[in-house]
Amino acid sequence: MITYTAKYTKIQSGYMGQIIEWPEVISEGKNIEDCRLMLRDALEEMITAYHQFGRETPLGNALIEQIPVEVDHVRKTA
Repeated sequence: MITYTAKYTKIQSGYMGQIIEWPEVISEGKNIEDCRLMLRDALEEMITAYHQFGRETPLGNALIEQIPVEVDHVRKTA
């Protein structure tokens, strides 16, 4: 079992999802649950295609970290 990391972004039509370790795997849905299902399907399809063509799939298990920064402070010093 490999774990991939998904990033979800709110867009006008709902949500866009993308696999961090595999940026080509991207999908959209009307809500985050729908997007999650569509993204999982896109990931499974991409894995199948890579295997059919004998290509190696990207490794998963990325670590995502949010880094807070005070924007006002950055503007004053930059």
